[in-house]
Amino acid sequence: MGEFKALVVNKTETDFTVNVQAVTMDDLPEGDVLIKVQYSSVNYKDGLACIPDGKIVKTYPFIPGIDLAGIVVSSSDPRFKEGDEVIATSYEIGVTHYGGYSEYARIPGDWIVPLPKGLTLKEAMALGTAGFTAALSIHRLEENGLSPEKGKVLVTGATGGVGSLAVSMLAKRGYEVVASTGKETEHEYLRELGAKEILSREDVCAEKIRPLDKQHWAAAVDPVGGRTLATVLSRIQYNGAVAVSGLTGGADVPTTVFPFILRGVSLLGIDSVYCPMELRKQVWERMASDLKPDRLLESIAREITLEQLPEALSNILKGKLRGRTVVKLS
Repeated sequence: MGEFKALVVNKTETDFTVNVQAVTMDDLPEGDVLIKVQYSSVNYKDGLACIPDGKIVKTYPFIPGIDLAGIVVSSSDPRFKEGDEVIATSYEIGVTHYGGYSEYARIPGDWIVPLPKGLTLKEAMALGTAGFTAALSIHRLEENGLSPEKGKVLVTGATGGVGSLAVSMLAKRGYEVVASTGKETEHEYLRELGAKEILSREDVCAEKIRPLDKQHWAAAVDPVGGRTLATVLSRIQYNGAVAVSGLTGGADVPTTVFPFILRGVSLLGIDSVYCPMELRKQVWERMASDLKPDRLLESIAREITLEQLPEALSNILKGKLRGRTVVKLS
């Protein structure tokens, strides 16, 4: 097998580069399973991996891409055989282990999920880590007692990957979804996904955060964090919950104990990286069935090539991408 293409990030004492290069099998790290990658996707963490001070990549040169979906070429792991369609997201992929922005990837079998019936490889990457995070958030909220009759559910950062997919998934499940966004031009997009009400970013990020505010929502999916999370916690209904998965709004949360001890509010931390495989497979099965967004490829995702990837990675850091961006590798 000769050369193939990959997006390679490199950093030296004097230079930083992000470009498509020819690589070989000898360049790939060790792993149980060799995969011919069909699709990957664009995530915020991938954008950070492609800037000099992103604090994601530790050693160079490196191939980013925390998501991949493809077909097994060879395997020393008995759980997988040549021709199997598989998904791999999270763990160390695209962080310390070469990732999905490559026509071939070699990874440990313990990181691989068989493609569920009901999803194509492209649909799997239209979901990817963002979809998994959204679905895991909803799964955990429902384990905590959430159901459609309990009341409205807020989604913050609603035009991003996690937000867009959470809006669509919740709407499909019959929830009344309230979507928050800082982009006034995207209201129609959010209504198309199923949002019944749309709030501005300022509506859910108070200048002065009260320990307890008027109760608005039964639950929230929050990929934003920061002051937004503090505001949302103060407005969750009695015995409700917030599933938090991100920090685009900051890591500090200026809240008090009052929502937790006076209203019984739960704060659910959502980690997609080291989620146990048994739960991971369960959530992927739901993403292929009751949590599979309607019009996933038509409305939420767009497809780009490997050569178009650097621009998309730059744009996601600037907040310029809507929904999901799928990268076609082969």
